[in-house]
Amino acid sequence: MVFADDIVICDESREQVEENLESCHSQRRSAPSEGQWRQRRKEPWQVEDQTQVKEEEQGSRQNEEETVPKGICQTMCPAFELRNRESQNCLHRLEMLPGTEKDRRPKGDPSRTVKEYSRPAAGKDSTKPSDLRPPAVLLKTVCYLIEDVAVSSSFLPWTEVYNFVFDRLRAVKQDMIIQRVSGLDCMEILEQIVHFHITASYRLCGEPLRLYDPSINDAHLQEYLSWLLDCYTTTKGPHPNQEEFQSLGLLYNLGSPHAAQKIMELPERLRKTKSIALALSINRAFLERNPVRLLRLAHNLSSLQMCALHRHLLNCRRDLLLIYSHGYSSRNCRFPLTKLAQLLSLDSSLTAQLCQAYGVEVNKENQVVFSKAAFTEPEQGRLYCKLYHSLVTEKQGHDC
Repeated sequence: MVFADDIVICDESREQVEENLESCHSQRRSAPSEGQWRQRRKEPWQVEDQTQVKEEEQGSRQNEEETVPKGICQTMCPAFELRNRESQNCLHRLEMLPGTEKDRRPKGDPSRTVKEYSRPAAGKDSTKPSDLRPPAVLLKTVCYLIEDVAVSSSFLPWTEVYNFVFDRLRAVKQDMIIQRVSGLDCMEILEQIVHFHITASYRLCGEPLRLYDPSINDAHLQEYLSWLLDCYTTTKGPHPNQEEFQSLGLLYNLGSPHAAQKIMELPERLRKTKSIALALSINRAFLERNPVRLLRLAHNLSSLQMCALHRHLLNCRRDLLLIYSHGYSSRNCRFPLTKLAQLLSLDSSLTAQLCQAYGVEVNKENQVVFSKAAFTEPEQGRLYCKLYHSLVTEKQGHDC
C-alpha cells in the first residue's frame, strides 16, 4: 500500500517537473539571442563611440572635398607659364603674337597661347589654384583647340596641328583629374576630345610614325571614351549626345565583347535608337564574318561614324575576297569587276589593285577570276589603308 502511494507521488512530481521544464523552455524561447542580448546590453559609452565614428567619417569626407584644388586661372595659359615660355623661346608658332614671329624671342599671344602638358615631377607643385583652369575655362580651351586650330589651321601640315592640339588636350585632362571635374562640364569636354581623336585616326592614317603614331592615339582615345561612357552612367540625364557616342564606341571597337556589353547594359529605349541599332547590326555582321552585309550597312553611317569604322574596312574587304575566292573558284567562272567594286564600295581601279595584292586575277575584259589556290596574303606594309578611304570620303562629301 505504501509502495503504491509512493508511485502516485512520483507520478505527480514527474508532472510538476515537466511543467517546470516547459515554462523554462518558453522563457528561453522568448529570451533574446546572444547578439540581441549584447545589443540590449550596450553601454552608453558604446553608443557614444558609434556616433563619434559617424561624425568623423562625415568630417573626413567634407575635408576631402575641401582639399580638392579649385582652379582660378581664367586664361587658357597661366600668366607665369606664358612668361617662362617667352623667356625660354618655347612658344609654338600657333601661339606667337602676329608680327613677332621672326624676333629673337617672339611674344606670346594671350588669346592663342594654351597651357602645355608637363609631366609630374618631384618637388613640383601642380595643384596651385593659379595654375589650374576651372571647368568653364577648360571647355573654352577645348572649343578653341578643336574649332579654331584643328579645323581652321589650313596653312600648316595637319600632322603639326595634331601634335599641338594633342599635347594641349593632355594638359586639359591633367587639370580635370587634379580638380576631379565631373558632371555635365566633364561630358561636354570629353565629347569634343573623343571627336577629335576619332577624326585624327582617319585623317592621319598612313602617315609616317615619326609624325603620327596610331597606337598612341588609340590608347588616349580609348581612355577618353571609357571615361565619357562612365560619365553617362554616373551622371543624371538626359544626355543628348549619348546615342551618338555609344555607337561610336562600338563601331571603333568592332567585335569587342566589352564594347558590346556596354551597349547591352543600356536601357531598351537607347538600344532601339537608330544609331545604336545600326551599330549593333554592323557588329553582328562583323562577328558573323558577313562582309557584304557590313559594307552595305556602312552606307547608312554618318561621316564621323565612318571615321570610327574605317580601320576595320580593309580586313572586311580582305574577308570578302577570301570568301569569293572559295565560293567562285572555277576555271570557267568569271565575275564582273564592276559588280565586285560595288560590293567592296570602291572604284574599279582600286578594286583591281586590291585583287592584285591578294593574288586574285583580273583579266583584260575586266573580269575577276577567283581561285582559292591563288589567294595569297600580301606582304606586311604593302597595303595602305589610306588608299581605300573612298567610302569615308564619299560619306564626308554627302554630309557637307
